[in-house]
Amino acid sequence: MAATKKTNSQLVLDGIFLENPIFRLALSMCPAVGLTTSIKNGLLLGTAVLFVQVFSSCTIAAIKNFIHPRIRIPTYTLTIATWVTVIDLVLAAYVPDAYKQVGLFVKLIVAFAIITMRLEMFACKNSVSASWWDGIGMGFGFMFGMVTIGFVRELLGSGMLLGYDVLGFKPLLFFVLPAAGFFCVGIMMAMFNYVEVVYNRRKESKS
Repeated sequence: MAATKKTNSQLVLDGIFLENPIFRLALSMCPAVGLTTSIKNGLLLGTAVLFVQVFSSCTIAAIKNFIHPRIRIPTYTLTIATWVTVIDLVLAAYVPDAYKQVGLFVKLIVAFAIITMRLEMFACKNSVSASWWDGIGMGFGFMFGMVTIGFVRELLGSGMLLGYDVLGFKPLLFFVLPAAGFFCVGIMMAMFNYVEVVYNRRKESKS
């Protein structure tokens, strides 16, 4: 199905579930593994990626007819870097304490494959409106993945949620280690694939 034929809600839902950047496309794995030791970290970086994805997609969709094919990738990179600079300065100014923990990863959003891929695959071929909704879907998909992994690792690794002690003890310290990031991502990928298989089987049985 062509992306332009999808409704706005389909674009958003596809980004969160069917084309989830982390659990379905396996992109931007570095922050998903290295930064998701807490919900707060996942939410903060997820918000930054959502902002950059949406506004980069809209920018490229708006100027796509003026981009020469030979310089499209440098143009994408420059566009992403511009919006990364904006959100980097905003986070540093308004949430400095949290920014200290994720600041490096915010700067590295420029190199996140998911954003560049979406500009190449969708924004440069569709309208600003469609790119807006696609950016929201992919951004929220990334945020959903980061927050979900952060929830599991923070709860099981430290017995806390959003900085509050909810268990009174640390059940499995393994989950605060980097290796646990791969473990959580792998489990979630398997769950997403299983759900898709079940959904497709039910769809085929009805048709």
